Amino acid sequence: MQLDDFVESPAGDLVPISGSDARMRRTFSHYAFAPRPLPGTVELTAATYKVISGADRAIGALEARVKRLPNPALLVRPSLTREAVSTSALEGTFAPYADVLEAEYADGRASSAEVREVQNYIRAAFRGLELIERLPICLKVIAELQAILVHGTRGDTYDAGRLRERLVCIGDRGRGIEQSRFVPPPPGHQLEEGVSDWEKWVNNEQEMPTLVKLALAHYQFETLHPFSDGNGRIGRLVITLQLIEEGVLGFPVLNLSPWLEPRRDDYIDHLLSVSKTGNFDPWVKFFGEAVAARATAASETIDRLMDFSAEVTDALKTTGARGIVLDLAANLIGYPVMTVPQVQRDLGVSYPTANGAVTKLEKLGYLTEQTGGNYGRVYRCERVYDLLSES
Repeated sequence: MQLDDFVESPAGDLVPISGSDARMRRTFSHYAFAPRPLPGTVELTAATYKVISGADRAIGALEARVKRLPNPALLVRPSLTREAVSTSALEGTFAPYADVLEAEYADGRASSAEVREVQNYIRAAFRGLELIERLPICLKVIAELQAILVHGTRGDTYDAGRLRERLVCIGDRGRGIEQSRFVPPPPGHQLEEGVSDWEKWVNNEQEMPTLVKLALAHYQFETLHPFSDGNGRIGRLVITLQLIEEGVLGFPVLNLSPWLEPRRDDYIDHLLSVSKTGNFDPWVKFFGEAVAARATAASETIDRLMDFSAEVTDALKTTGARGIVLDLAANLIGYPVMTVPQVQRDLGVSYPTANGAVTKLEKLGYLTEQTGGNYGRVYRCERVYDLLSES
């Protein structure tokens, strides 16, 4: 870490650290960066406020579309899955969207380590949505989510599910801690106090637009780096939970990581720049651009999904179809991958009835069987899959 870049920062302080670097087989004496508590107000340029205003409008348009849907909850799983794939890719874990969707119906068949990690994120996201119904966003909540996220992975170590008990650094550790790009605060009272201050700030009213508040909170979380693993993914999940808790969105249908993934270097540079300069403006503008772009993309995807849903319904009605198959058609936008037992369970019908509905959609070309007719047949709606994977 280049100490000269941080020594005069108004955003935090350099604190001395020392110890033994097992990887380098030597002792070290260096500094970490401990961020100061977030401010109650922040100065932003007119250009940044314009971006934030546009992002607010884009979210408002998205929420209006969601409210017009017959069953908005159908979008939750595919949206979280899309976020899971991209947020994991940001951290170097790559799993195809199709593999993640189909893994849910794998009937115990082995999936890759990458797919299992992405599935962990989806489980953590759903658990987070449950927890914030009765708890504020706090260490108790995010620690539980982190334990779910790293379960069964290389990050599932002795301090999983609680504040880290070891020093971490960001960047190339192969050249030693001193050459790391950034060293977050060491474990102990500084980290504990930092997370406590973050909790209080997140749960207090702030004199700033909600999206600005989310941008600052995300910066602080990533700078504190409270866990030994999974901080990026948990930090981005917290954004989703805040959007729900703050009443900005009723359902978690806004995923930022697909926009951040191809801009990973810019994303990291903006966060690091705040620590160096104390200037939040470039980072807040970047965050607002991400929100605006992804809210617009989500609105467009919903429009296309609803057009497709109407197409399927009309096609079925021209064949005289009625009853359960129409219900299954309506569910396609939320479940582009399915099995007959899953349809049976979700629609509360017999196996022959569910199988008949699936067969009807297959004959019309809206479902494609993926498993060669073997036991445990898995079907995919290619049109919906394409819309969701490309959104």
